Amino acid sequence: MEYRQIPDITSYRQMTTEELREAFVVDELFEPGVVAVLHADLDRVVLGSAIPMGGALALDAPDEFRAEFFCQRRELGVLNIGSPGGVEVDGQRFTMNKFDCLYVGRGSESVSFTSDDSGDPAVFYLVSYPAHAEHPTTLVTQGEANRVDLGGKDTCNERTIYQYIHEGGAASCQLVMGWTRLHAGSVWNTMPCHTHMRRTEVYLYFDVPEGQRVLHLMGEPDETRALWMGDRTAALSPAWSIHSGCGTANYNFVWAMGGENKRFDDMDAVAIGGLR
Repeated sequence: MEYRQIPDITSYRQMTTEELREAFVVDELFEPGVVAVLHADLDRVVLGSAIPMGGALALDAPDEFRAEFFCQRRELGVLNIGSPGGVEVDGQRFTMNKFDCLYVGRGSESVSFTSDDSGDPAVFYLVSYPAHAEHPTTLVTQGEANRVDLGGKDTCNERTIYQYIHEGGAASCQLVMGWTRLHAGSVWNTMPCHTHMRRTEVYLYFDVPEGQRVLHLMGEPDETRALWMGDRTAALSPAWSIHSGCGTANYNFVWAMGGENKRFDDMDAVAIGGLR
């Protein structure tokens, strides 16, 4: 398991592009046939992936957890961004199509992943935070997610938000998770942008067309930095940092947060004219 120590609000200002990428960008998380995990000191988030190519892939607890099983003291969100597959939790199998999401509660001892077709595998994206209570493992399909339509064509940010794990959806301790689809002709996400000192966040860009990129913006509102992101690339966002992006074509991204509360609208807005 890789561990990331995130730079503080002062030191990031002196970092080169490569140093910023090494700290805030996760671009080698998805590897076929294995379960890969990364631990960052943003509310102790763990990111992971599972792309089953043959038999089932088990989610084991890394040695660093000092735990008997992965979810002994953690909760887990799983979003399928690939072809159909399944997640088995303590003997119960949950069928998951693309854009379906599964919340796995603390205390779940066995978690494994399978693809319906190993030649066209499922791609499971995993986000986990420490949990202080047990909530039931819950499958939320794309059709059951809370849909919110925002933006417009005139500002190039017409988008649809799908909320799965949130105040009005699957119950959790601190995990909030969903994804956003940028409509054709729209490229801006989360603009006007914001920060939220009560939570940290992770973006995973996916379904980025081949040869295209997303320019992810981070940093303090008056001291921003830009990072180019490819398909299935994640950006780690500290509480003091904005998180927004503009693509060379439309794309999708998963957002996941952990921290003090689960309010989706808990944010400190930043005026576009105040960005530097």
